[in-house]
Amino acid sequence: MGSSAVKDSDEPLTPAGRLFLQPNTNQVIHCVVGFKNPIHIDIESIKPQIRDSLLLQHPRFTSLMVRDRRGFEHWRRTEIDLDRHIKVIDGDGVDDQSAINGYLAELSIDASGLSTDKPLWEMHILKSHNCVILRIHHALGDGVSLMAMLLASCRKVEDPEAAPTLAAWNRKKRSGGNWRELVVRVWFCAVFAIELVVRCFWVGDGRRAMSGGAGVEQWPRKIATARFRLEDMKVVKMAVADATINDVLFAIISSGLSRYLDFHASDGLHDGLRMTGLAMVNLRPQECLQVDLSNLMRSNSRARWGNQFGMILVPVFYHRSDYYDPLEHLKRAQAIIDRKKQSLVAHFSYKVGNFVMSIIGPKYASLLNYRILCNTTFTISNVVGPQEEIMIGGNPITFLRVINSALPQALTLNLVSYAGMADMQVQVAKDIIPDPEFLAKCFEDALLELKDHAMAKS
Repeated sequence: MGSSAVKDSDEPLTPAGRLFLQPNTNQVIHCVVGFKNPIHIDIESIKPQIRDSLLLQHPRFTSLMVRDRRGFEHWRRTEIDLDRHIKVIDGDGVDDQSAINGYLAELSIDASGLSTDKPLWEMHILKSHNCVILRIHHALGDGVSLMAMLLASCRKVEDPEAAPTLAAWNRKKRSGGNWRELVVRVWFCAVFAIELVVRCFWVGDGRRAMSGGAGVEQWPRKIATARFRLEDMKVVKMAVADATINDVLFAIISSGLSRYLDFHASDGLHDGLRMTGLAMVNLRPQECLQVDLSNLMRSNSRARWGNQFGMILVPVFYHRSDYYDPLEHLKRAQAIIDRKKQSLVAHFSYKVGNFVMSIIGPKYASLLNYRILCNTTFTISNVVGPQEEIMIGGNPITFLRVINSALPQALTLNLVSYAGMADMQVQVAKDIIPDPEFLAKCFEDALLELKDHAMAKS
């Protein structure tokens, strides 16, 4: 009866969770937390604190992934052996950022390191570099879920009794509109939905200086960090009416890639060359992001835990830096993203993805997702973090970063904002893009150039 009771309490994985367990789309999220003060810990002494933490209050972090006789995955509660989840890593003599990024590059091609005979997470402590890396399988949840869990464990540096607040990355609010707007929305949704389908089966970006392809997810990686001041991004945003921070982000990417390609010209490089990005879009309402962990764990919450994001295709275009107004990158990005927002194609991709998973199963659904990745140039995600400095256990946090496992693309960009800064992890297949540090500098210089032009215009 005991075994039957355990099985009766099993909870099935969501369609997205099942997708991320497939070989072609097996993904691990690496949350990187940097600390101001040295990490002086004894593993045995912190085990009770971890057992009582919010991390282990969540059932996903105390459950095994098991399969039934029909091959369907379920979560089953289990006892936690922390010795198998906590790893203390000895550092080397290189600087902190190089050491952390080098270690992350190794982890990014080691998705198999999270064995299914234990709950799918690990904590790696780099004591010499004042850093903790929380390694979490994407089947457990997305970046927004994990950020909420982190913030629930933190307090403000200036007010140790207060919980952190998320920065507001403004979104344009749209009314229901008239019938003309409805027709436009339906039209854009149809066009962009067809575009996604076509990307699955036929159309790709072609061979470029930074193109990936099938099998590239297994190639060695390098990682660099680009840092942006949010105030600089806001200055640029004000230069174009109704622009958003996300519009500025894509302008930075477009301008930065153009700068990079100016120094890595190859055959076929021409003005207006298209490079398509696959952008991950959080589908939770903005007002629901200021929530605590208990809200995220409720199944009826609009900000519920799990994987709740869609994807959109966002093209960027190469233009020679010497002959192109940088603010044109912003205007073009704004026009493209506005149309994508009107179309609701991100919601469409999420609903259709669940439908395809239910009809043809995770094996073939993962192949379709893999095809989209192979037919695009890069993936971009951004997670909004706290707007003030925060601390854990009295130790202030200096930075928050994230990367995911390697993808078949040669370039992956993951952005997290925190306390007035935004850090973008630039992950590359090093045999295709050998100098990610230079690419990261191109992105940083692109923002500064955009800011200069914005200030000159004002």
